[in-house]
Amino acid sequence: MGRITPAGRGRGPVAEQTPARTAGLEGAIARPPRWRTRGRITYGMTAAIIVIYPAASLMFRLRYRHGDRIPTTGPVLLVANHVSILDPLACARLVFDNGRLPHFLAKESVFKGFAGTLLRSAGQIPVKRFSADAHGALDAAKADLDAGNLVVIYPEGSVTRDPDWWPMQARSGVARLALTTDAVVLPVAQWGPQRVHDYHRKKLRLRFRAPADYLVGEPVDLSGLRAEVRAGRPLSVELLRETTDLIMARVRDQLGELRGETPPRTFHPRPARELPGDVPGAPGSAA
Repeated sequence: MGRITPAGRGRGPVAEQTPARTAGLEGAIARPPRWRTRGRITYGMTAAIIVIYPAASLMFRLRYRHGDRIPTTGPVLLVANHVSILDPLACARLVFDNGRLPHFLAKESVFKGFAGTLLRSAGQIPVKRFSADAHGALDAAKADLDAGNLVVIYPEGSVTRDPDWWPMQARSGVARLALTTDAVVLPVAQWGPQRVHDYHRKKLRLRFRAPADYLVGEPVDLSGLRAEVRAGRPLSVELLRETTDLIMARVRDQLGELRGETPPRTFHPRPARELPGDVPGAPGSAA
């Protein structure tokens, strides 16, 4: 088990680090400075940081387990369970505090006017839900990963409808991205934002610094399946479902570890219809 160390002073998040790797006889490999690994920050991302960073700090007491598993460079597909409409605020801090800039898939309706200009400048990806253009978001996400960025995806597509907050069946767009890119597929379990906004009861419980816990898992090894796809294996419905369930099972099991409970062996069924406010994690019917 790693050690718990402060991730900053004062009211900063608490981070549990993985054991340090060694380089020859010289000792541990240090992560480079976070401002260097975050790269160029656009005006839109700067505005997002100014708003989200303090808001998340006031709303959540963030606690990270193995945040240093987030690679400092290269494409990363961060796959998380969805427990609250506030998830992106806390998850953005997880990514930012560990030296990367997060790019989220978000419904197109929020990309309007000046706010939309800022979101696009910040690298966020609009999704046209329930339309023939929905899969364009997957193409944009793939291009973002091919450019070496970090994309956050909630494959459930909306807040879980499981009454005990375990993941529900996910859309398979995450598998399409995972199998057609070279991105590190990183499963992340989160637990806590639902204490502030309870989606099931439609209640907002405003409170300061509610505990929000994150467990970053080891990357999912998809090298064998990726080799088969590159060799010509089609992205069939069966392959996409198999890969989706493989990734989400890792997220589900990590959530069980985070909660100290035994998770169910199956996924809660998706709702028959989407509800207002749902945020797609992988757009389109095939997703």
